[in-house]
Order: sequence, then structure tokens, then C-alpha cells
Amino acid sequence: MTHLFFILTVALYSCATIAYLACLQRTSVPLTRWAARLLSAGFSAHLLSTIHLASKLKYLPLTNTQESLSFFSLVIIGCFIIFERKYKVTTLGSFIAPIGLMMLLASSSLHDKTHLLHPVLQSNWFWFHALMAFASYACFTIAAGVAVMYLMQRYFLKKKHFGGLFQKLPSLDTMDEISYRCLTIGFPLLTIAIISGSIWSEKAVGSYWIWDPKQTWSLIIWIIYAALLHGRLTIGWRGKRAAMLSIIGFIVVLFTFLAMKHSIVW
Repeated sequence: MTHLFFILTVALYSCATIAYLACLQRTSVPLTRWAARLLSAGFSAHLLSTIHLASKLKYLPLTNTQESLSFFSLVIIGCFIIFERKYKVTTLGSFIAPIGLMMLLASSSLHDKTHLLHPVLQSNWFWFHALMAFASYACFTIAAGVAVMYLMQRYFLKKKHFGGLFQKLPSLDTMDEISYRCLTIGFPLLTIAIISGSIWSEKAVGSYWIWDPKQTWSLIIWIIYAALLHGRLTIGWRGKRAAMLSIIGFIVVLFTFLAMKHSIVW
């Protein structure tokens, strides 16, 4: 059953991605509605697949790279659906849906073996920490997608190219608002994730901070987004500088998530 839901999810995400990319070429109400419906249906199938797998394993499936990539894809798509419905930014799906699809396909290419849950992971602090981390990373993914769109729109304005894709992108003010909202949600979640991770570390290995590589890189991510949030609130960072830092932060998130997969502390 899990495999069936997974195949259905891949098919629906693929169709949704094609529909969203088509919206960049020709925007129409039926097309945007179908893109949103396909993605929502894919998210539902993905959620059912995750729930079914969790019921079999007796824990949330995010203890190895294969499970984590799939779960990350699920949270990213769920986060995007919320923002799309609130801000009516269909074009953003052309940047986010492919990311969710690629992560899901990457997870299907891996064949990590399922083992008995390690005693270190048998802690409520671990699950709470992991969920907060995934939620924050999903917000930063949305912010990075918006940042790419912002830089494109800014380029079109600078070059006075007012046709085609320019007409389909949201206004700079709308994108700036979405980016700020992602930051004000994602940063507190990341802070909570780091604090809860430290508590879990103390209970697991007897120390709140052991300078584990993933702990260190998580701190670097926190510093990047803290600087971005501080810059926006104090000296009014907007535009290109904020967009570039958001993209850099997302690259570091991906590096931490993928390259540090063998760390003891998530």
C-alpha cells in the first residue's frame, strides 16, 4: 500500500509540475486550477503514504536519508500549498513543485535499509526537534523560490522587459511580503529546533553541545537567517541583498541536510 501511494504521489507531482511550468508560458484560470488540484491530490497521496509507512514502522519515517528526503518533500509541498492559497501566487509553484518532485525522486533512488529504531532516537525530543527543523527548512525553501522570482522580476524591470514572464510574476511588494513572512515563521522554528536538539543531545550523549558537524552547520544557518532578519528589521534590508542572502541560506540548508546525513545529532 505504501508503494502504491508513493507511485501515485510521483505521478501527481509530475503532472502538477508540468502544469505549473506550463503556466509560465500560458496562464489561464483552468490551467492554474488544475495545477493546484493536482498538487493538492499529490500531497494527499504523499501524506497517506507517509502515514501508512509510519504505522508499519511505529515511528515517523525520517531516520535515514531516503525517508528524510521524502518527508522534506512532503513538508515543502504542504507549506507551499498554504502560501499559494493565501497569496494567490500560482507562478511560485513553477519553482517549488519541481523541488518537491526532485526530492521525492531522489528518495526513491535510494535503498536505505530499515533497522530497529536506535535507542538514541527513542526520544520525544528527537521527534519534536526533527519536525521543527523540517518546518523551518520548508519555509526557507519557499523564501528561496520567491527570492529567485524577485531577482528575475527586478532584472525585467531594470531592462524594461515588460512582456511574457514579467506579466506572470507577482509584484515585488507581494514577493517581499511572502519572503518576510517565511523568514518570521522559519527563523523561530529553527531556533526551537536547535534548542530542542541541544536538549536531545544532552539526554543522548550527556552534553548540550558537542560541536557535531550538523550542530555546527545548523548554527551557521541560524546566523545567516538571524542576520537577514536583523537586517530587515533594523536597517531595512530589501531587494537584491535580501534575496541573495536568502538563496545563500537555502544552499547552506541543502548542504547541511544532505552532506551531514551521518551526524549523530540531526
